[in-house]
Amino acid sequence: MKKNKGGARGKYLEWLTPEGLIRLEGWARDGLTNEQIAHNIGVTRKTLQEWITKYSDISDTLKRGKEVIDFEVENAMLKRALGYEYSERKYAQVEMSEEEHYALKKVTVNRYKMENPEATFEEIKLAELQVSKYKSVLVEEKIKDVAPDTTAQIFWLKNRKPDKWRDKQNIEHSGSMEINNPLKGLTTEELRKLIDK
Repeated sequence: MKKNKGGARGKYLEWLTPEGLIRLEGWARDGLTNEQIAHNIGVTRKTLQEWITKYSDISDTLKRGKEVIDFEVENAMLKRALGYEYSERKYAQVEMSEEEHYALKKVTVNRYKMENPEATFEEIKLAELQVSKYKSVLVEEKIKDVAPDTTAQIFWLKNRKPDKWRDKQNIEHSGSMEINNPLKGLTTEELRKLIDK
């Protein structure tokens, strides 16, 4: 009888369940490599590769997860290459009016009572005391520009249009490359005489 190496035999069944496939897809979407995913599963990279080859559900799930993160990175790269706008907001802490603070405490206490029906009077009072008198108020909002990034543009173009943008260009030449050398047929002695003149 063969020894079960690391418990991997039969372990694949766990990863073919809907829950197992969701976890695999999540790890792939988070950007984990196959080696890291294998480590999380508790198998070798080679075993995971065998499962990918043998079980299309595992293979498709990992591809789908990796495509999501690839699309997100592509979109971020394109956004950075082209530049973009974003909204910058500044907030200030402002003291609430008595009415606002009372209304917020009432809502907080009622929610606390619903979530904690067995709460004591002291626990409810403590929840009420934790309601801050201050609120965040938007005081300034600006639209800011992030300039296009030349490095991102170069990277994008070299990979998307390598025939036009790669550093090394392949140039084909047709025709002959003959050099017209008027001294071609002269001997060494004849060349020396010409130099002495």
